[in-house]
Amino acid sequence: MLLRHTPQVITERKALTINPAKTCQPIGAMYASLGIKGCLPHSHGSQGCCAYHRSTLTRHYKEPISAATSSFTEGASVFGGQANLLQAINNIFTVYEPEAIAVHTTCLSETIGDDLPQIFNKAIKEKKVPPGKTLLGAPTPSYVGSHVTGFSNMVKAMAGLAENTGTRNGKINILPGWVEPSDMEEIKRIAALMGVKISIYPDTSGVLNTPLTGKYNMFPDGGTSIAEIRDSGNASGTLALGEWCSADGARLLDTQCKVPCSILDIPVGLKATDRFIDALRTVAGTSVPDEIATERGRLVDLISDMHQYFYGKKVALVGDPDQLISMTEFLVSIDMLPVHIITGTPGKKFEKRIQEITAELNCEVNVKAKGDMFLLHQWIKNEPVDLIIGNSYCKYIARDEDIPFVRWGFPILDRQGHQYFPSIGYMGGLRLLEKILNCLLDRKERDDTEEKFELVL
Repeated sequence: MLLRHTPQVITERKALTINPAKTCQPIGAMYASLGIKGCLPHSHGSQGCCAYHRSTLTRHYKEPISAATSSFTEGASVFGGQANLLQAINNIFTVYEPEAIAVHTTCLSETIGDDLPQIFNKAIKEKKVPPGKTLLGAPTPSYVGSHVTGFSNMVKAMAGLAENTGTRNGKINILPGWVEPSDMEEIKRIAALMGVKISIYPDTSGVLNTPLTGKYNMFPDGGTSIAEIRDSGNASGTLALGEWCSADGARLLDTQCKVPCSILDIPVGLKATDRFIDALRTVAGTSVPDEIATERGRLVDLISDMHQYFYGKKVALVGDPDQLISMTEFLVSIDMLPVHIITGTPGKKFEKRIQEITAELNCEVNVKAKGDMFLLHQWIKNEPVDLIIGNSYCKYIARDEDIPFVRWGFPILDRQGHQYFPSIGYMGGLRLLEKILNCLLDRKERDDTEEKFELVL
């Protein structure tokens, strides 16, 4: 693809997307489902859809992604997929014996009008669901929303399983949003340091970053059990990290089980992590230990030591709304200038929030929800930047425009580490700054004279 031929002149496009900054809903739903212990995701549609979703997640996490499909043919496409799904439910529980099946729909099954709750009820009445096993599902048509929407819909389906028995369990629910398995481990580590008992779901740690032992387990030990998800209705409160990925599930818990919720930003960077730590401290009624204060101090020290290399650098960002909001705030806090910001997920609230975060910058900021990378490239051609931060597909723009590039977000197909090293919390902030700083200094070393780089630095 010759991106160097992208025109500089920007024209309005209402019905054409070029190089989309998103993928389809079922990928998000499948990822969320993998965060349930002993769960097999099921794609209610054609085999091709399921293969694409599995391969994308496999390429990002470098782990084999197990998922089933209703395998629509021409007959199911015309007469509906109920018979296929009923047969699939029976086969899956009989052959693979999962604890739960999480069904997500596709464009085809949604267009036909298949009714998941009705099919689930029929499966239960026909005794295709063994005692103690669970069915849950979410509508995830790809022609609306994005992978973020699909993730949110499946998290809401999980929250729908919660039950309030009238006795509080003393735990805090944390809905972490679409973050890496390593980030979920970091959330659990922070909570443990603070002595806070939490229920976190979905939880893909121990599922998509498992050790190589020589033995294959179709259902790894990681993930949140169905019993714990049901018990989340007895929690003292819920912290939902991210408006787009987690808020709907948290609000359902509040409405259905009277568990009060707070909607926070994903704790990427200094300020967002401060708010998360403070909210966890307040809800749990505990104090912040010295270990966490020390980690914060290290992040502040790195910002202070390396500030001259961050100051005034212009950045282009691509990603998902929740992540971009926190990243933009982080960059602004270290005096970098995020001037071009694109997400493929629709929502004017995103644009408004970014404008609020960047309001005091002494420069114009371009922001677009439901945008694409073609538009981002045009913005960069009109106003060049010093750095691009985004998923693997940004590398073509970075290559053609000769701009330093930090891989971050989803999907990352050509680098490793994201599933093992966190980007959230103070320790994750250190890693992000290390990646940004090394990228900028690599360029400085390439372009500067030997004397200027080696002696002045």
